[in-house]
Amino acid sequence: MIRARNLSRSYGGANAPVRVLRGASLELYAGEAVAVIGPSGSGKSTLLNLLNGLMAPDEGELEILGRASSQLTDNDWAQLRRRHIATLFQDGNLIPTLMVARNIAFRAGLAGLAEHDGAALMERLDIAATAGRYPDQLSGGQRQRAALACAFAMQPKLILADEPTGSLDYATTQRVTPLFFDAIRERDVGALIVTHNPELAERCDRILELREGALRPWDSALSS
Repeated sequence: MIRARNLSRSYGGANAPVRVLRGASLELYAGEAVAVIGPSGSGKSTLLNLLNGLMAPDEGELEILGRASSQLTDNDWAQLRRRHIATLFQDGNLIPTLMVARNIAFRAGLAGLAEHDGAALMERLDIAATAGRYPDQLSGGQRQRAALACAFAMQPKLILADEPTGSLDYATTQRVTPLFFDAIRERDVGALIVTHNPELAERCDRILELREGALRPWDSALSS
């Protein structure tokens, strides 16, 4: 699903560049969930934006769903994001002028699906009652669950998630998290999850730590 080798990315221009990523490498396979942890400002969001084509690396090699990023045009990336790559942002990224059910249907339609399982997803995520509401009529946790429903309704091959449970209270997180991982494995989706939530990270197949611009296997003994 993802093969990245020595990705680097800097900000600030040639005169005073700030290098956020320095040779970051990772692999992700279908049906696998990988957590990325690290301190604020370590480059986690930058990494996600490189993997979904919203940014280009300064250096390194990236292969997404069997395609080299160096060969992908802006239109190619747009097609991948519509049909195969679901990115879950912290704010939910719902269309404010569409009700929840229409948001889900629209997302599935962008992926080329005439039919979708949005109604079942809303039931599983306990937001069926919000189907006829607009995003600004939802709580933060409801918006985040609606975003999850949008993501899975498009039947993606790859999910890139930035704090997918960040707006959920503890009880809702405990209820939604198993559904999230069940859906990943049932649908054979690859998922890269940026999170500060240790319980969420520990449910993943692997945990990588982003520190000083590089990704390394997380060692709980060294972090305790």
